[in-house]
Amino acid sequence: MPIPNFYFQTLIFLLTSGSALTGAMPPQNPVQCTQTGCTLSNSYGVWGDRHPCHVTTAVYPTTESELLSAVADASRRKLKVKSVSKFSHTIPKLACGGTILISTERYNSSIAVDSANSAVTADAGAGLRAVIDRAAEAGLSLAAAPYWEGVSVGGAVSTGAHGSSWRGRGGALHDHVVGIRMVVAAGEAEGFARVVDLREGDALFSAAKVSLGLLGVISKVTFSLEPAFKRSITFNFTSDDGIEDEFMDHANKYEFGDIQWYPSRHKAVYRYDDRVPMSTPGDGVNDFIGFQSNFALIAKTVRASEKAAEKAKDTNAKCILASSFVAYKKLTANGLKNNNLLFTSYPVVGHQRRMQTSGSCLYSPESDKTTSCAWDPRIKALSFFESTAIFPAAQFASFVRDVKKLRDLAGPASFCGADIYNGFLLRFVKKSDAYLGQPEDSVVVDFNYYRADEAWMPRLHGDVWEEVEQMAFFKYLARPHWGKNRKVGFVRVGRKYPNFGRFLEARKGLDPLGIFSSEWSDEILFGREGERGDGCALEGLCVCSEDRHCSPRDGYFCQRGLVYKEARVCRYSNTSTS
Repeated sequence: MPIPNFYFQTLIFLLTSGSALTGAMPPQNPVQCTQTGCTLSNSYGVWGDRHPCHVTTAVYPTTESELLSAVADASRRKLKVKSVSKFSHTIPKLACGGTILISTERYNSSIAVDSANSAVTADAGAGLRAVIDRAAEAGLSLAAAPYWEGVSVGGAVSTGAHGSSWRGRGGALHDHVVGIRMVVAAGEAEGFARVVDLREGDALFSAAKVSLGLLGVISKVTFSLEPAFKRSITFNFTSDDGIEDEFMDHANKYEFGDIQWYPSRHKAVYRYDDRVPMSTPGDGVNDFIGFQSNFALIAKTVRASEKAAEKAKDTNAKCILASSFVAYKKLTANGLKNNNLLFTSYPVVGHQRRMQTSGSCLYSPESDKTTSCAWDPRIKALSFFESTAIFPAAQFASFVRDVKKLRDLAGPASFCGADIYNGFLLRFVKKSDAYLGQPEDSVVVDFNYYRADEAWMPRLHGDVWEEVEQMAFFKYLARPHWGKNRKVGFVRVGRKYPNFGRFLEARKGLDPLGIFSSEWSDEILFGREGERGDGCALEGLCVCSEDRHCSPRDGYFCQRGLVYKEARVCRYSNTSTS
């Protein structure tokens, strides 16, 4: 039964009335300990396999000396050790599998700016926002940052977090790193642990820049800075005609440009984003809508609307939501504000520190229980998959053409599920010398889509997203973002990095006993497929080859892709054709 339109009118009213909130209940601590041990979760409250991540104990160093002692203790006893920040935004289980968990939550007090050398050195647990603000106080800017500021510098660097740029050092945060201090395991003669101090040009530096926590525990990170500057941003909401021919020119023309593509709406939003002189008038701020505070009731209402549409198989309901959200983003400039309060006109000009990243839902006293980030697991609101594929720039146009063909065959409405979120977000990352960084100028594509409350629940039009996912990673050999993605995105990932072998050599040299590795991190690093159980394809734990990998009892069978015929997807059908 279709969901009535007044339901969505009420929902949009709630969304617009809640947009002025400035604070929210801060995210919960990802490490929870009792007398019997500790449990680690990510910021979404659920791992890809939905299994909890248990560790025996957690330690909280506050200095490099204490960090050295913690690693030495684990090394001496030959115990597995993993590290995590207070944010824990990594989706794969890279931090799972340790006996000892080292949290950098309290190792965040030192942020030292070296104005003479245009650099800043921060403790690994320091938050990105604190580093950006400290640099700004000295009249300097960090040129790159991920769009979400709720990350530690150690975590962001080690998983390849990025913004968008092909200019200068590029859009990846790790390519603005000029120094890393890391605590690694050692033999008895060196006290079972030692500090390696790596700089640009050192033999191990390219391995350490994106290390996934597999070489040791990052202690301090030094970033290259630039003289402070402002940015001018305009969003152009237009047709998606020719997007496959225009993305390259757009990336080259605008230093920080990106594109949001909403396939179901046949719309593209081009971000015209360049640096401008400090004398340019404007004190704008980027307060991205998706990262603003939400009343818990609003977030729950959005989730309820998605669940109702899924249960009723009501594609139109999802498309009403998608159309309304895209219109609201246009009305509010996606969260840009000319004067820190509201959007009045383009362009929005502001200081780099206020425009490069956002996350206002992070900040509020613990006593505030009424608002939060929309995905906070404590309020049981939004739950979604987050797939991120990184394409060689030369391959990307063909991928877009294939997606458009899929849209034509499956119907534009089948893409509404992603357009409720951000559609396809296209960003640009420059060639990197990091062994696990991008080996060529690349286009990064993010798309989020509904995740059911239970692993066995199929998704409306889930076959479309499975085909897009397989098309990206298998046909076009896109590389996965190390901190995102479902398990299938990492299949045979090592073959996609020319310097993968050199990274493994560095890992063997720095951690010969493998105390920083685990079966879960090895599954990601080596792209190993897990058990192919009933329903495994619904959660991206496998690619289906039998109907039981889908949900035949609910009418979802394993079938071929519509455009990419080698794809195997779980499609709703009256009969099995596998």
